[in-house]
Amino acid sequence: MDKTPSQFGSWPSPVSSNLIVNDTVSLGQLSFDGEDIYWIEGRPSDGGRQVLVKHTPDGNTQDITPNPYSCRSLVHEYGGSSYLVTDQTVYFSNYSDQRIYIQKQHQTPVPITVPGDFRYADGVYDHKRNRITYVLEDHSNSQDNPVNSIVSIDPKIIGEVRYLVTGNDFYSSPRINPEATKLAWITWNHPNMPWDCTELWIADLTDDGSLQNSYKIPSGPSDSILEPTWSPNGVLHFVSDRTGWWNLYKFQSGKVVPLCPIDAEFTRPPWSLGMSTYGYLSSDVLIAAYNQKGVWKLGKLDVFENTFEDYVIPYTEFGRGDVRIKTDLVLFQAASPAEPMSILSMNPTGDNLKKIRSAQSNQVESACISIPETITYETSDGFPTHAFVYHPTNPLYAGLPGEKPPLLVKSHGGPTGATSIALDLSVQFWTSRGFVVLDVNYGGSTGYGRAYRERLRSNWGIRDVNDCGEGANFLAKTGVVDGNRMAIQGGSAGGYTTLACLAFTNVFQIGASYYGVSDLEALAADTHKFESRYLDSLIGPLPESRDLYFNRSPINYINQLSCSMILFQGQEDKIVPPNQSENMFNAVKDKGYPAAYICFEKEQHGFRQANNITRAIEAQYYFFSRVFGFELSEEVIPIEIANL
Repeated sequence: MDKTPSQFGSWPSPVSSNLIVNDTVSLGQLSFDGEDIYWIEGRPSDGGRQVLVKHTPDGNTQDITPNPYSCRSLVHEYGGSSYLVTDQTVYFSNYSDQRIYIQKQHQTPVPITVPGDFRYADGVYDHKRNRITYVLEDHSNSQDNPVNSIVSIDPKIIGEVRYLVTGNDFYSSPRINPEATKLAWITWNHPNMPWDCTELWIADLTDDGSLQNSYKIPSGPSDSILEPTWSPNGVLHFVSDRTGWWNLYKFQSGKVVPLCPIDAEFTRPPWSLGMSTYGYLSSDVLIAAYNQKGVWKLGKLDVFENTFEDYVIPYTEFGRGDVRIKTDLVLFQAASPAEPMSILSMNPTGDNLKKIRSAQSNQVESACISIPETITYETSDGFPTHAFVYHPTNPLYAGLPGEKPPLLVKSHGGPTGATSIALDLSVQFWTSRGFVVLDVNYGGSTGYGRAYRERLRSNWGIRDVNDCGEGANFLAKTGVVDGNRMAIQGGSAGGYTTLACLAFTNVFQIGASYYGVSDLEALAADTHKFESRYLDSLIGPLPESRDLYFNRSPINYINQLSCSMILFQGQEDKIVPPNQSENMFNAVKDKGYPAAYICFEKEQHGFRQANNITRAIEAQYYFFSRVFGFELSEEVIPIEIANL
């Protein structure tokens, strides 16, 4: 069938903004309780509410947390691990008040912690003492510098809290061994982030639940240790990057023993709590997800036989490392470039693969899906950079003769993070309309080892900017895209990279910033505790490095801007305050370039409400069409654009 020639960008597409938002949910935080499976489902169509869902062996699925409760913790602001379930009793952190609630089956939730500015996450149930061990973040005395601890609470006595470990800046991952005689945990201090340096500690649990005989697992001064877990026979396992790669280890007989050392990453940067990339079939057999060159796989590790074998499954991305194991069932969250994120199960042999829940209810025709091409290009300073290219894909339309497609570069957030190659309709929205999308794992991204991750150390605003800009130029020089119609988009830290690319290079004609940072020193002064010293490693400590902060802040170099810009912001954002986006918009507008600014009420750092997400997608598309000069493929509500 011949395709109809049509201007790139204007192709009619079945991938609508409503399809992206209203037929899509977020999935995560998988767990077992006996034969039942639980997960958290984020629903934009329900105001972004985080709902705990239960799936029983007979195939029945039901919501557990009733409206208006939302199962979401704000520890470290990013939360995670917001519930635990044991013997059909649920304990969850409620978003609106951050109190812990207990919910028996089919009963109304009841709070078990006192009102106040306290946040809880990453809980583990102590069956021997009938208590719950939590990470507590106490904001009651200081919003700017809350106190983090590991505590134990009695769910039968409201307000009863026993402090187990305190004194350091951060804690995560309290884990009790099967005999309930030992507690392991992760801790770290400023200025480190958990991917810079952490410590793994163990202590004995006494009969009354207090700790004694605490000691630190041997580690180097810059080891990032994550995901401690006890095996069924009580051996502590964890992930460490002491060799330059996040690999698996066990601590046995006072020694740290490597398991299957390979050039791969067995975890992700812990922006949220409660990640689990591996679990146990038995004391000697692990099932683990790992990332190699930006692609995720799942394998079985036999510690006794010293063998590692990949499962042959059609998935290349694992959502937040959610891998949960029972002796007869492997539960995980995964996706591929052709399939959306889903909750899946299979037998330990790899047979009987079943899809339990998909993040996307409506499937897009495969002919409309652009499959990413993996590329590596060398930047002008000789460093290789990894990225994924999505080419225009539509079964009914092709570009006009002699025309080259416009480009949208995506700069991921973090910046310590990585892009995903899971089917993402927000990418397919653009490729199905005729755009090329370049998703860049710039230097500093994870999945390529610690050396690649640390290429961003002291170089934020330089390395990421160079890698994104030179990736766009690479595609223009090789004739893949129209070098005069190149745009860049990013959110949060990726929004900063977007703004910095516009201020410090002349590569792009449009930028779309979602809650992006424009003033680095203001960010350092205003941001929350978890990230308050993050910029020490990305740029340098203050006040010694104040000149670097000034020189890398896009807001200070408005005179160098010569392009259009659209900015999106949440009014309640505590991580990147709205005034940063407002100042950038006013500066671009005052220079006479096309500019637009949209601020959503009751949104924070990352949009969760369906109407707002839909509006942002359509507004960006409208803005691009007006600046790049192509016809819209469908009607959208116009936005106000200054200077156009």
